[in-house]
Amino acid sequence: MAKNSSLSEYLTVATDVAKKAGEVIREGFYQTKHVEHKGSVDLVTETDKACEDLIFNHLKKHFPSHKFIGEETTAANGVTLLTDEPTWIVDPLDGTTNFVHGFPFVCVCIGLTIKKVPVVGVVYNPIMNELFTAIDGNGAFLNGNPIKVSSHSKLVECLLTTEAGTKRDKATLDATTNRINTLLYKVRSLRMGGSCALGLCGVACGRIDLFYEIGFGGPWYVTPFLDVAAAVVIVKEAGGVIFDPSGSEFDITAQRVAASNLLVKDAFVNALQQSA
Repeated sequence: MAKNSSLSEYLTVATDVAKKAGEVIREGFYQTKHVEHKGSVDLVTETDKACEDLIFNHLKKHFPSHKFIGEETTAANGVTLLTDEPTWIVDPLDGTTNFVHGFPFVCVCIGLTIKKVPVVGVVYNPIMNELFTAIDGNGAFLNGNPIKVSSHSKLVECLLTTEAGTKRDKATLDATTNRINTLLYKVRSLRMGGSCALGLCGVACGRIDLFYEIGFGGPWYVTPFLDVAAAVVIVKEAGGVIFDPSGSEFDITAQRVAASNLLVKDAFVNALQQSA
């Protein structure tokens, strides 16, 4: 694993370029979008592509020996898989549908894995000016201020966030809505923000207590971890726990993730299992 000084350098470079990409997103947010479809409801814009190019060019300039995986290029084309090498995992615009509709939950996600373990995370929402950052072993921060997960210990006190995903077949939709219906009896309320990364960061800063998503990404992805690699570090460093919705250990290569504080994890897992 890299030394802390190296991780700090990685974080600084990633934060700088996230802000630059954020400027591109902010400018495009208030303009007419040119939209392409990756699936029936999943979208991509020229802003996604421009931000990914900007981020990769910047990171490659500073770290030419590192590996790179991005949503609009390498991952979509299936040419890069996660290895033990230092690997930058970039979702240039998580929440593209929000971006297209002018809904301000959009973000840049830049994560670094070493030996397949996320160790650096930057998630930046340029519309709301919220910058979440973390490196392994050094805590998590929102706009430079330390953050931590909530202290709620009962599900009925908890705010739950999830996402509907991009699949629209009847079996998937029935499973999704049935799960939500069951969970709504046990929690205070539910939200869908449209960004997996921001949902996880919401857990990290305590504004959300519970988050899960099953089947994120789409069939065009060979790397389903683009939305979570950066945010996973942030949640862990804020004192939260990341796990599979089944209760088993989180697998970064699976299309499944859940997060909470430690106090409600077991009850949350039980509720998810009962809702399956």
